[in-house]
Amino acid sequence: MIDRFKALPLWVQSLGAICVGGVGALAQQPFGLVPLILVMLVLGFAALSASSNLRDATRFGWIIGFGYFLITLQWITAPFQVDAQQTAWMAPFALILMAGGMALFWGLAFVLAGFSGRLWALIFTWPLVELLRAYVFTGFPWGTPPQALVDVLGGQALAWGGPHGVMLVMCAAAFAIFHSAQMSKVVTFGVGIVALAVTLNPPLAGSAQLTEHTVRLVQPNAPQRDKWNPEKFGVFINRLLQSTQAGDVPDLVLWSETALPYLAHNAPEILQAAGEAGRGAPVALGILRADGPTLYNSMVVLNPVGQITATYDKHHLVPFGEYMPFRPVLSALGLHAFVDMFVDGFGKGGGAKTLDFGPLGKGLPLICYEAVFAHDVGGAVERSDFLIQLTNDAWFGTFAGPEQHLAQAKMRSIEQGLPMARAANTGISAMIDPYGRVLKSLSLNEAGYVDASLPMPLPPTVYSKLGDLPIALLLIFVTFMALLPKMTFGRSHD
Repeated sequence: MIDRFKALPLWVQSLGAICVGGVGALAQQPFGLVPLILVMLVLGFAALSASSNLRDATRFGWIIGFGYFLITLQWITAPFQVDAQQTAWMAPFALILMAGGMALFWGLAFVLAGFSGRLWALIFTWPLVELLRAYVFTGFPWGTPPQALVDVLGGQALAWGGPHGVMLVMCAAAFAIFHSAQMSKVVTFGVGIVALAVTLNPPLAGSAQLTEHTVRLVQPNAPQRDKWNPEKFGVFINRLLQSTQAGDVPDLVLWSETALPYLAHNAPEILQAAGEAGRGAPVALGILRADGPTLYNSMVVLNPVGQITATYDKHHLVPFGEYMPFRPVLSALGLHAFVDMFVDGFGKGGGAKTLDFGPLGKGLPLICYEAVFAHDVGGAVERSDFLIQLTNDAWFGTFAGPEQHLAQAKMRSIEQGLPMARAANTGISAMIDPYGRVLKSLSLNEAGYVDASLPMPLPPTVYSKLGDLPIALLLIFVTFMALLPKMTFGRSHD
């Protein structure tokens, strides 16, 4: 079969490679066809095996990655539709550039493995470039293959190895399937059955233990095009206040990212109303905070009279959304019009920190994008009792974006063994247990609130203790050893 593929015209090979990536993307939300992620990885090994030279290896890796990220990241066009008249034209360019840029990492994985001359090297180079993708230029690990596993048995391994350790295991399984297929149908069948078991079956854990504390998640459902319209402020603020005042008094109330469309120092009356609406329960909400000329995307905690008792400032900012990377360089190159199209001026907070919520324990705040990064969640000095995510997923559209962002929130809970209380402007607000299961939620584009019991944390996971360093060292070491004979041979003939 490999020989037949190699005999095909280049354009047919390329079309096949982009389809392989697209098939893998169907494992991610909102499609959720989880076994297809392993199909993609297996066919990735087949593509590398079919490569006659490094150019072929690079091309196959990049094209598979392009197909994968083109489908997975299709939500990236949504922000450009908020003000469609002005920015819609940029949407296809943004998607193609982002997919092409992320695919460069996969091309690197394939060229490294191809250079080593060892097919098995891809087991280590593919997770290595995914690790690089999580860190390089502040990182963008959105859509990593292990993300597809959050709702199945295999996802529970995140508690042990984190996303990069799980990626290593997934690649090892894919290699085993591909390699055994060349040798024994019986072995292939056995490995395939095991792979299907971990990609189809739900987690085997029992019910999460619950505390006696209730958290209220408030979802105002303010569409992005209306959220900053002064004529609509009253509508959304009334929704927030009414949901907070309704029903029994919870132990904590959470509003979403930038729930109030004001600077904190300009909104004392509204903050007072929010604090009083809690009826004795603290209210934590997202709001912009000014410190001189610098704006911070912040979470503040209010006491019953609306005074701010604790503040957290977002520290992992969104490139092109909250700051302009390389602004001086781009301006020096004369790209002023491009630079001026993007937001700048948000300050970077002091890093991950826990806040004390009294009887509920300590909570670790995450604002929107910060929940994408496993290493950020594990970056606090002390372990929290629960995670808090305030987000405004209205930017991400109504299809893939919110679903995938929720999947990443589930990953963080599994990795840390901690529950997460998630309040999202337009959804999906949810209480997530330490196994990554949603206990209660509000649907996308629904206004209202949900009261959920706060689950108890699990003991610290292996990943929460060790982080990415051990797996990073392993991946670098094995990759280097795989490449060493080639590098040594090259030097001997200089």
